[in-house]
Amino acid sequence: METALFAGGCFWCTEAVFQRLNGVMEVLSGYTGGSIKNPAYREICTGRTGHAEAIKITFDPLKVSYVELLEVFFTTHDPTTLNRQGNDVGTQYRSEIFYTSAQQKEQAEEYIALLEKEGIFGAPIVTAISEEKPFYVAEEEHQNYYNDHRQQPYCQFIIDPKIKKLNTYFSKKLNTTN
Repeated sequence: METALFAGGCFWCTEAVFQRLNGVMEVLSGYTGGSIKNPAYREICTGRTGHAEAIKITFDPLKVSYVELLEVFFTTHDPTTLNRQGNDVGTQYRSEIFYTSAQQKEQAEEYIALLEKEGIFGAPIVTAISEEKPFYVAEEEHQNYYNDHRQQPYCQFIIDPKIKKLNTYFSKKLNTTN
């Protein structure tokens, strides 16, 4: 098993997307990239801790590659907006990849260079690439949020379109047991 750490806006959104991929064994919502130990959600929301809402993905590289995870990551969030995803604004909603190995760093850099070269987004990619930092698991009420609260307006208006995009572009990579 390998680990990937991504920050791409609200962790409820990114968690819901990656939970559906074949080869992903676990997705945890949490906080990384900041300056204090064991932060709480209320502290993260202030934007003063430096942490991002992020997910920690445990995956089987024989079933899904890191590059495939990058492809899904860049398809299901906007990597061109600094410290923002839709109405979620602040440094805690930044786009950032926290690599866990030199190979992940190289693959992330190459993938972003390819996207930029091809002009996929029509605006510069602002996704940061940083070395892995301590990851703090978020409070229980933030885990598995979309699956437990699909009727909430946020889930319907913000997360459902991401899941639809995932189903459209990555149908062959989805876990059929979800």
